[in-house]
Amino acid sequence: MSIKTLPSRPHNLFPLWLSLALALLWLIIWDLDVAFQDLVYGIADMGEYLSRYGAPNLSNMSSYLHLMIQTLVTAFWGTTLAFIMAATIAPYAARQLTPNPFIYRIARELLNFMRAMPDLLLALIFVSSMGLGPLPGVLALAVHTAGFLGKFFAENMERVPAGKYEALSAVGAGFTQKIVFAAWPSMLRESVGNVLYIFDRNVRMAAVLGLVGAGGIGLELHDALRLFKYNQASALIIIILLTIIVIDNLSSWIRKVLN
Repeated sequence: MSIKTLPSRPHNLFPLWLSLALALLWLIIWDLDVAFQDLVYGIADMGEYLSRYGAPNLSNMSSYLHLMIQTLVTAFWGTTLAFIMAATIAPYAARQLTPNPFIYRIARELLNFMRAMPDLLLALIFVSSMGLGPLPGVLALAVHTAGFLGKFFAENMERVPAGKYEALSAVGAGFTQKIVFAAWPSMLRESVGNVLYIFDRNVRMAAVLGLVGAGGIGLELHDALRLFKYNQASALIIIILLTIIVIDNLSSWIRKVLN
């Protein structure tokens, strides 16, 4: 009985991958014309700048928390309006549900347009027309994220087995009945995850939109940075960070419960 020879030892590809990574790094440095001296000076300057945030001023904590709640409310209503718009448009952007190809194309391009319009640009437009406050932020978040949610919902509807739609059509169900009794029950769990992701993202963006006058804690942070009040800005950044951490963990818990 012959003994089978062992397979040859696999080649060590680490030197190859290391060489490719170094070559890519050199290509990036050459293409961007980066000078190491500038990087060293930049790191030193960055360290000096960040040191200014080392002593957070928490004396106005109640006011900061009120502004954070305003930011959360802005994100909540922006997500709610985005959900309403997305749930309305998505069935027309799903191939298996849309009444005809022309309406499908219009719905798809509308969602593409919403996604293509940046939050900050929309916020500037709404602030210019409505004035300062949380309402422009709500509308900016709603329009932009409705494009993402609509795409998510439409693709979820397209992944529903065609047999479910055909079974309802066979018993005389119409467009709305197929959405209510076939599409949403089949994709509810996945869609809840999509909405939670958008809300998590909108909380961060609601704080950023405050920089252009859309209200909330972002506007206070903008004023603190503009007036070089780094201790106050540090406190606001900490509150934003802790809020996002709490929301992220809450979203993870809700997804775990649903699964």
